[in-house]
Amino acid sequence: MMVGEYTTLAFLLPVSALIGYVLGYLLDKEFQTTWIYIPGLIVGIAAGFVQLIRQLMRDTRDDR
Repeated sequence: MMVGEYTTLAFLLPVSALIGYVLGYLLDKEFQTTWIYIPGLIVGIAAGFVQLIRQLMRDTRDDR
């Protein structure tokens, strides 16, 4: 059923961004800096978009 897959896609981008932010925040704490969370957030958002696009391309390819 496709409803479950599309529900997963709705959470994919926010969760990816959150994971990137948390990893950056933890690295900030470890290295006593205040800026690493920003690249972590950007990488998390980029990873979420990449996975979103891959899933959508796979779904459109399967429909043909």
